[in-house]
Amino acid sequence: MKLAVSQFLPKFADATANAERIADQITATKADLIVFPECALTGYCFRSHDEAIQGAISLSDKPVQQVVAACREAKSYAIVGLAEKVGEDLFNSAALIGPTGLVGEYRKVHLPYIGLDRYAHAGDSFPVFDLPFGRVGIQICFDIRFPEGTRTLSLKGADLIAVPTNWPESAELASDVVCPARCIENHIFVAAANRVGEENSFSFVGRSKIVSPSGAVLAAADHTEEAILVEEVKLERARIKHLVRREGEYEMDLWGARRPELYGPIGQPT
Repeated sequence: MKLAVSQFLPKFADATANAERIADQITATKADLIVFPECALTGYCFRSHDEAIQGAISLSDKPVQQVVAACREAKSYAIVGLAEKVGEDLFNSAALIGPTGLVGEYRKVHLPYIGLDRYAHAGDSFPVFDLPFGRVGIQICFDIRFPEGTRTLSLKGADLIAVPTNWPESAELASDVVCPARCIENHIFVAAANRVGEENSFSFVGRSKIVSPSGAVLAAADHTEEAILVEEVKLERARIKHLVRREGEYEMDLWGARRPELYGPIGQPT
């Protein structure tokens, strides 16, 4: 498949302008799947609940439909972050859109105390989406710091974890260390799309990446400039969990060697 990641600079609280740029990138790139950053449609660094409600959009609003039209034209799938409004409730969401329209969405499960997440409700599930080229899970930004979430998606069959993110300054190691570690732990691909620039006094670090199941970085962006990363990948590589380095002498069965009977505390409240 042709996998793309957009390192993007959204306009704060201007979903119309952002949707136009996102649509242009989808039609120009014509990837099988292109991943955009967290809240790429709306911006993220809201300073109050009222400001967030005003800047948020619903999945039925025109900016989302613009992305749908672009995916239909390009015959592509896209994962696009947004501040999602449901009545007076807010979610930090990622919409999965394809040639036939909205395929599904993921709502951020783990919420730090920053930006939109101060006012958002947490999601409550880890869906895996079966697409023509493979199985895709989504985690948003802070989610990737919790290995349980990535492992859950992997055990449910995800070949690729898309990570729309807004990593601010001080989060460089989330890109450089955590993303490759999740790939090595689960033998999966990760496509992390971060934003760049500044928004309401926060600066963002870029460093978007496509990482292979071995943890090798296949494509990477720098820390300041917008970029589109494109890589041809074979997602079926991620389904090989029994790794044979030297047959009969050096093998690792990532799933078969698990000892879930010893992991009880992981699933318990703290």
